[in-house]
Amino acid sequence: MTVRVMLISAAHSAALREARIDDEGPLDEAGARRAARAASAVPGAGRKLTAPDARCRETAAALGLRAEPEPSVRGWDLGRWRGSTLEDLTVREPDAVAAWLTDPSAAPHGGESLDALRERAGGWLEGLAGEGGRVLAVAGPAVVRAAVLHALALPAEAFWRLDAAPLTLTELSGRAGRWNLRIGRPLEQ
Repeated sequence: MTVRVMLISAAHSAALREARIDDEGPLDEAGARRAARAASAVPGAGRKLTAPDARCRETAAALGLRAEPEPSVRGWDLGRWRGSTLEDLTVREPDAVAAWLTDPSAAPHGGESLDALRERAGGWLEGLAGEGGRVLAVAGPAVVRAAVLHALALPAEAFWRLDAAPLTLTELSGRAGRWNLRIGRPLEQ
């Protein structure tokens, strides 16, 4: 059974604009305005989902979606590093940051490793493959990137070379074990 999974990367928040590790905070004013302007470009879907964090829920609402919370697409849990900048962390914990960036099983922050994130996003994606239809989910960029890694069977190192800009649509279509990718297009015209 074929499924089309459409992932919208959440709009801007203060943490994103300040290059801080996501703190699951709300959209900023500009992000909310941009999402509202993009509402007419959102494709239709039988199921509409959102990560449970404020940024994703508020993006979904601004896009005009009545989306149900989906815990499997929640943001990457980076533990005690939430709210910090990578620059600050590199000064305070250089060895931990180096391990995190080079070892996909490392979680020096006390949260989820990249391997765990990829497994979670991949498990969710494969679960959808048995359902068929069209599914739209608003998620954070790390989850979008992890889903693409899984779908294309890319090595974990590729995660750091992918980008999921705010308010872009990434489409995965196919079935379990066989996915096609349509790389993110901006929702705003």
